[in-house]
Amino acid sequence: MRTTDLPDGQPVPVLGLGTWRMGEDPRREAQELRALRSALEIGYRLVDTAEMYGEGGAERMVGQAVAAAVLAGTVRREDLFIVSKVYPHNASERGVQAACARSLKRLGLDYLDLYLLHWPGNHPLAATVAGFESLRAQGLIRHWGVSNFDVDDMERLWALPTPRHRTVGCSVNQVYYSPSQRGIEFALAPLLAAHRVPVMAYSPTDQGKLALDPVLSTIGARHEASAVQVALAWILTQPHVIAIPKAVEERHLRENFAALTLRLDAADRRAIDAHFPPPEGPQPLAML
Repeated sequence: MRTTDLPDGQPVPVLGLGTWRMGEDPRREAQELRALRSALEIGYRLVDTAEMYGEGGAERMVGQAVAAAVLAGTVRREDLFIVSKVYPHNASERGVQAACARSLKRLGLDYLDLYLLHWPGNHPLAATVAGFESLRAQGLIRHWGVSNFDVDDMERLWALPTPRHRTVGCSVNQVYYSPSQRGIEFALAPLLAAHRVPVMAYSPTDQGKLALDPVLSTIGARHEASAVQVALAWILTQPHVIAIPKAVEERHLRENFAALTLRLDAADRRAIDAHFPPPEGPQPLAML
């Protein structure tokens, strides 16, 4: 598995599994749990979830899958990178800590590798960061970051006073980024890169819609690959980017994982740029 580095040098897999919409319907629970367990068997080592997903349902299933995989010897906890997110309305200093405790209980874990503020909210950022730092000091999270933060949001975050004991602050910004949603490339991605903060790309295949894209399909045919694999391979060639596509069928899990070995050439990249041009100016942050 290829990795990229967080600001403190921690290596993180560039491909993980998203769990948005999991845990919402009891009728899909068995299938979703099988998907999580299959992902760990295939080799996924980063799993992204949130207290919002199924109001904790996704976290519970991730916890069950991780526990089963560890018990079976499929993976060690220390080899996994588990991400969760806090609702903005829970993101006061004390609220962050209470929400994290609930997430850890649902996950059955002693700590999170990364804990994110799901989107900007009404609580002061300084209070949220103080809550994150308290969790880190207690060993309950290893890193913290944000999600759906645009340039002005990041600048407000970085403008906060830095406590003397803190050497690293925000570790990741998770945003919507795909071949067809490239707005972050104009200002946000370069700004994050300057601070050595990776982009974590959610919905990197536009929730599977890019599977039907004719240009990506044509490129894929030259490589005996699918359009989805081309979209993911393109994302995975961007510097300092982590992709977290969601999949619940084993064939899609394997298809996404195989994108790690797909190498696009210069002609492929030119075709993608012509079909999905990079931004020529600032654009509002895309969100789903």
